[in-house]
Amino acid sequence: MRLISRWGSGVSDLPDLRVMIVEDQALLAMELELVLGESGCDVVGCAMDKAGAFAIAERERPDLALIDVNLLDGMTGPQIAQSIVSEYGTAVVFLTANPEQIPDGFAGALGAVSKPFDEQTIRAVIGFARQFILHRTVGETPRRFRLAPWLTTPPNDIAPH
Repeated sequence: MRLISRWGSGVSDLPDLRVMIVEDQALLAMELELVLGESGCDVVGCAMDKAGAFAIAERERPDLALIDVNLLDGMTGPQIAQSIVSEYGTAVVFLTANPEQIPDGFAGALGAVSKPFDEQTIRAVIGFARQFILHRTVGETPRRFRLAPWLTTPPNDIAPH
């Protein structure tokens, strides 16, 4: 089924990405939900802590999760990311004001967006993530997006675990 976009003359498909938001600032989570919806995503849930994130991930199996590093229950974002990447194959993008708190291996995330960010940045990051999820290719890195090292390292240069 195809729908006429209300934002222009283009035609868009129904949502192609199921996205989970893990953010403890309610207003920011609502803004993200709006931008994601306008970008052709289906927001399947919002969580403010680790327990909520795991419940949504288990129930919804999202394609993408936008995860703040520091949540209501502490610096649990990297734990959430590592778990849902390995258990569900969910792609992750960190949202953080403290990029130095992201683990070296990015806990399996595609990268990180530094706060504060604007709507244009989020739209570009969603486009980048969409291309990776649907086509397994790495496109142009959006501004204010720190690409995970594992996406830029040739496979032969990655040390075994």
